Amino acid sequence: MLKLTYRLLLICLSLFSSVSYAQVTSIQNIQARKVQSLNGKWNYIIDPYENGYYDYRHEPFDKSKSGTGGFFDDRVQKDKSELIEYDFDRSPQMNVPGDWNSQLEKLELYEGNIWFRRKFDARPEKGKKYFIYFAAVNYEAHVYVNGKKVGIHKGGFTPFQFDVTSTLKVGENSIVVKVDNTRKADEIPTVNTDWWNYGGITRDVFLAEFPEHFISDYKLQLVKGNNNLLSFTLKLNDATPNQEITLSIPELKLEKKYKTDAEGKIADDFTWNNLSLWSPETPKLYAVNIKTDKENIDDKIGFRTIQVDGDSILLNGKSVFLRGISIHDENPLVAGRLRGEGDMRMMLQWAKDMNCNYVRLAHYPHNEEMIRLADEMGLLVWAEVPVYWTISWTNPATYANAKQQLTDLIVRDKNRASVIVWSVGNETPLSDARLSFMTNLVETARTLDDTRLVAAALEVHRDGNAMLLNDPLGEKIDLVSFNEYAGWYWGGNPSEITKYTFNIKYNKPVVVTEFGGDALGGFHADENTRWSEEYQEALYRNQITLLSKIGALRGMTPWILTDFRSPRRQHPIYQNFWNRKGLISETGKKKKAYYILKDFYGQMQTKYK
Repeated sequence: MLKLTYRLLLICLSLFSSVSYAQVTSIQNIQARKVQSLNGKWNYIIDPYENGYYDYRHEPFDKSKSGTGGFFDDRVQKDKSELIEYDFDRSPQMNVPGDWNSQLEKLELYEGNIWFRRKFDARPEKGKKYFIYFAAVNYEAHVYVNGKKVGIHKGGFTPFQFDVTSTLKVGENSIVVKVDNTRKADEIPTVNTDWWNYGGITRDVFLAEFPEHFISDYKLQLVKGNNNLLSFTLKLNDATPNQEITLSIPELKLEKKYKTDAEGKIADDFTWNNLSLWSPETPKLYAVNIKTDKENIDDKIGFRTIQVDGDSILLNGKSVFLRGISIHDENPLVAGRLRGEGDMRMMLQWAKDMNCNYVRLAHYPHNEEMIRLADEMGLLVWAEVPVYWTISWTNPATYANAKQQLTDLIVRDKNRASVIVWSVGNETPLSDARLSFMTNLVETARTLDDTRLVAAALEVHRDGNAMLLNDPLGEKIDLVSFNEYAGWYWGGNPSEITKYTFNIKYNKPVVVTEFGGDALGGFHADENTRWSEEYQEALYRNQITLLSKIGALRGMTPWILTDFRSPRRQHPIYQNFWNRKGLISETGKKKKAYYILKDFYGQMQTKYK
């Protein structure tokens, strides 16, 4: 035991040297900058006891001040006898981006720590800044570059980056990431969810180069309710005044020149006529360029307005019905997270094939590429953070985590025309503490972006045959948006659910964010036999009849497009760790209910032309 501990100490001692660090504020549109991909094969070491992080007294090695030893110590690397089990050079490799659960059978249900390492060449130049950027790591990431700890990040679905300008060296460099996907009660999400807890470096990794003074953030969108008033804001990474900025949209023959103010910012509203507005029918994107003497940033941005008026949702000033479906960031055909553009385009195309104009990307931020594809393909988007079920409502650190994840989501996607709703959570139980927590998130979303709707997936409560929606959070948000599972979790068989009525307190547009029931693809029986395609088909038919009673119904996102994996779903015959509420099976086969929804959406498409 002591010998093993000594080996671990040699591996890790200076890796965790005492350092000061903080995450850099999110950088807008990282893909348009000068980046070097660090995707590919990474060496990994499985560490369920966190022996590489704690000593035998469970004290973190970060407290060491020696600055020598560990994964990066040349002296130890020369002494191969001291490495044995804990040697990155001889450890196996795994694909990054990628989740570990789907890449190795023994890790399918693994929750814990894995160390990742990648060596890469770099040629840093004086007068430039360098950042290591992660599009997502689930869940907690400790990042080390050339033996120095550069930062910690919590949150499994939002991007983050750390400044490595002083750490990078010419020639070979090494990056190590400790990834921990352990569920914890005070985190976002908490321990209890209904999706697979995919661990790992699940999205792109870049080394990004910037000039000393660079554009960290910008937004170009229409002012809410005005189809020709554009609002342009921009800020540099520091308070550099008089930095010349040129905004141009060549197709519109638009070119405007600015200089940053004393805080390194720009804010301007200006009228521009003859814009072709973005919509699902005509998803027009303009090539936008923002330029300084040191940077040249290209983006594709669509312009549209979204607002509510009484019980209507107005897209570009016209009433719209949101013909939607919910989607998880998972490929049903091949285990694991969506792996790239092909997987994402497939899922969105399946939605479009069902006559959808809208998707709920649940229950956490999906890949930025998914949002950009929605822009291109003409699908409206509900974007959500994983404030899900029973959060630690009174813990200030938990709230700060939720607020940061929401902030990072909005900063990342605020230029995407497809995103029309920021959702601050799903199915959260009523309490004063929860109301305060969620209300503060709503206010944060409105402060960060006043051009979109803010909502949450609420719960209904039953009183006899009436479904009540009187959640006080409904006062704060723009939509009456709720989940209800009549005919599956309660309410009898599908034929019995049409007796229910709705008692909704708020005069706002109603968007039903979930309904549905499980069906094992290929299992056929009568419509009162649970788990059969016929049961699900009847459930959808009668849900549409039930929901059509709501005069203010303006959209829905039934649960869910495809079957998906979940550790909660353990029925040995019908589930086997799959949630079977998908309208498409794990083999890609359309279930009978798929056609019920497609036909209804075809009717609504005609009605709302």
